[in-house]
Amino acid sequence: MAQKSDYLRIPVEHIDISRIPVAKLVEAMAHMAYSARDLARAAEIFDRMLADRQCGVILCIAGSLVSAGLKKLFTDMIRWNMVDIVVATGANLVDQDFFEALGFRHYQADPWLKTGIKDDELRELHIDRIYDTLIDEDELRICDDTVRQIADQLEPRPYSSREFLIALGAYLESRGLTAEDSLVFQAYRQGVPVFCPAFSDCSAGFGLVAHQAARGDGPKVTIDSAKDFLELTQLKIHLGETGLVMLGGGVPKNFAQDIVVAADVLGHQVPMHKYAVQITVADVRDGGLSGSTLHEASSWGKVDTGFEQMVFAEATLAFPLLVGYAYERGIWRDRPVRRLNDVLAERVPVGE
Repeated sequence: MAQKSDYLRIPVEHIDISRIPVAKLVEAMAHMAYSARDLARAAEIFDRMLADRQCGVILCIAGSLVSAGLKKLFTDMIRWNMVDIVVATGANLVDQDFFEALGFRHYQADPWLKTGIKDDELRELHIDRIYDTLIDEDELRICDDTVRQIADQLEPRPYSSREFLIALGAYLESRGLTAEDSLVFQAYRQGVPVFCPAFSDCSAGFGLVAHQAARGDGPKVTIDSAKDFLELTQLKIHLGETGLVMLGGGVPKNFAQDIVVAADVLGHQVPMHKYAVQITVADVRDGGLSGSTLHEASSWGKVDTGFEQMVFAEATLAFPLLVGYAYERGIWRDRPVRRLNDVLAERVPVGE
């Protein structure tokens, strides 16, 4: 029988678009057709977002993209001040980003594994598979237990996911695990709010389950999803003009779009998201959020249709080109630094 080391040999390497010139390629795509032209227009819209000094940029990350090699790209966007708010799945933020910040890695499956996958053998070896990427289940359990330890040390009360993720960043700093390419750590350092509206829907949820089970009926840490929604709505009210960059769809996409309506419910007339780009491979025909068009979102009063673009492409192919184009253009260099975690710390009023 194979050993764990036979599988966990080739680490996933995170792409560094600062070293790969792509702007001329993307500009050339504008004169092509199909998804190439869509991507070129999406890149131009993202560049407009960055040039609009009044616009707050919200990055939405669904799927399993940190494990696929996009971690450094997300982190660089925070480091370069291209992003003001992040909304992502728990898998990307904790099971993958925080997991790697603790010193662990994701691994490429050997090419033969993709055509002759032995999932039973992987299970016996405590290896989990994400398509053609592998992760050590024993190391993942360490990550889960670290989440439990962090929860045990916090004041027992309801937390927004943003507040809990700040605690994860503080934990990394306190342990000297200053992982420069960690999204969670860089967001903590730069004051960028990170929301995970379905926090328990990831492996790290096991850490919170263990924490709450040990506390029984006593005081405990909880994740308050309504507080998440309120905090992100507060930021929309504070910013006014906003733009969305969405990878995949699902909960992060809908959560970020809905804050326009939530602000209205609270008595604040805020503009729809002025800019919106979505990269997805989902079908539009089943009514699911991942494939629903941005024009559809406009019917709900969420997204304006002046500067919006759907790109039907796989994110690991399209997103580095989109961000690489903006990086080379350099317009991001003069954006105002917002540190919106500090804004929320001041408890912005949201009533009439």
